Order: sequence, then C-alpha cells, then structure tokens
Amino acid sequence: MNKTEAECCEVTCVHNEIVRQIRPKRLKEELSKELADFYKVFGDSTRIRILWVLLEAEVCVCDLAEILEMTQSAISHQLRVLKQMKLVKNRREGKTVYYSLADDHIETIISQGMEHITE
Repeated sequence: MNKTEAECCEVTCVHNEIVRQIRPKRLKEELSKELADFYKVFGDSTRIRILWVLLEAEVCVCDLAEILEMTQSAISHQLRVLKQMKLVKNRREGKTVYYSLADDHIETIISQGMEHITE
C-alpha cells in the first residue's frame, strides 16, 4: 500500500454507541458550507498578507498598496472580499478610509495557523 493512502477497516463494523453519541452533534450541511467558505478566504496569499499588516495597525488602502507593493485596485478588490466575510472593518476619516481587523478572533486564527506551519 502507498504510504499516502488512507487506511481503511478490513471489516465493516459500526460502533453503534459512538454513532448514537456523536450523530446529534454533527455539523449541519449549511453550517459546514459557511465554515468552508470562511476558510477559503484564507486560501489566498494576498488576503493573508493584508490581514498580516492589519495585525500591526489600522491602515488605508494607499498604505496597504505601498507596504505590499501592489496596486490600490488589487488591494481594494481583496479588501472587499475580506469585508464581505466580516474579517475586516473600515472607518472613514475625512476623505480617507481606514481598515482594521474586525475582531480578535482573526488574530487568533492567523497566529494559530502560523504556529502550526512553523513548528
């Protein structure tokens, strides 16, 4: 057997007590799709880089574009996605719009992900 293949049971044996215990707690289909969509947002390196900057400070699109060496248009597009998923929020001050992380959960998600890949 290839080492990358998942191993399966050699016999079919349902452990009814475990099934009865866990089945009521299983994740509902709609909620699992929402959670998958949430994590898909983290599947883009530009969005991760934006979130990484926002861990440090509240910044405007111009600052993000300069820091990440990208166009404002590209940054704005990704910020729109992040805002739709409620990962970032914005506030207007005169003609400038500043972006920041929506809440502390985002920092936790990124920090735990970094911890996982760097250990």
